[in-house]
Amino acid sequence: MSCLNVREVPVEYATDEMVDGRIIIRDNFKALFEKEPLLLTFGEDTGKIGDVNQGMEGMQAEFGELRVSDTGIREATILGQGMGMALRGLRPVAEIQYLDYLLYCLQGMSDDLATVQWRTKGGQKCPLIIRTRGHRLEGVWHSGSPMGMIINSVRGVVVCVPRNMQQAAGMYNTLLQSDDPALVIECLNGYRSKEKLPSNLGEFTVPIGVPEVVREGNDLTLVSYGSTFNLCNVAADRLAELGINVEMIDVRTLLPFDHHHSIVESVKKTSRLLVVDEDVPGGASVHPPTDPRSAGWLSLPRQHTFNAHRESASPGIRQRWRLLQQAQRGGCGGEGGGDGEE
Repeated sequence: MSCLNVREVPVEYATDEMVDGRIIIRDNFKALFEKEPLLLTFGEDTGKIGDVNQGMEGMQAEFGELRVSDTGIREATILGQGMGMALRGLRPVAEIQYLDYLLYCLQGMSDDLATVQWRTKGGQKCPLIIRTRGHRLEGVWHSGSPMGMIINSVRGVVVCVPRNMQQAAGMYNTLLQSDDPALVIECLNGYRSKEKLPSNLGEFTVPIGVPEVVREGNDLTLVSYGSTFNLCNVAADRLAELGINVEMIDVRTLLPFDHHHSIVESVKKTSRLLVVDEDVPGGASVHPPTDPRSAGWLSLPRQHTFNAHRESASPGIRQRWRLLQQAQRGGCGGEGGGDGEE
């Protein structure tokens, strides 16, 4: 069954208890493992320590090493292992420890995972779920967000970008009822953030391809996803103090994207669109505004914000580093010298 046809089940809360986000992910997976005997997970540090952020804490002890296991540092073959299991009827969740390292998997995801059902005219299916985490944009490693690269490489794979762990859990619940391959990118800074503990873990679902209007407003439509959406929410609070009411839309999935054109309906109301993206300039931020239906309703040009992360590799940084080295050696190099690699 397509994930687009999975019935939406609202999240429920029996109390106002607040817990770390990792508890929601952990307990939701426990509920899923208890009712789905074919479900298993594996990856770097997934088993014994319960993943690097404790989202699988205690799972190996409870469900055994065959269902919750560790692998070596081998992302490309983690993907291949998961695809083989999924093609044979199991329901694997293959963990790639950080989003940066998904790049080692892109060839297999693009050529095989994304196309197998189409290439076989529906004769084969590969419902592999790839679980990873990212969206911090700090430092050099464990922090990249190559979303533009991903969404342009894996058409045919569902790409989920939840803003918190409750949303992530609901996406796993939806995907495990479908036959679609998927990538779920959890927020790296969400495991210790406090959230309300749902009472229907393993049951509630999040619709795929349907953005959520988290906050209504009339002055500006702001579209984002993942951790960045949460930062935008803080900005919207400050703008509200100035009398500017922002309509906040969490896209939730980049593939598929906004099936019901809810962003267009918002732009009809506000006539202004701001897309806040986690990729480099020209990355995934080109994706949301491509819907031509929005163009006629904009009173101002669309605005994009993004972060030119990985600046350690940029020509400007290299030039400043060379000038610093020259100064330390007592040199007198000027601004020239080009931006070529040394």
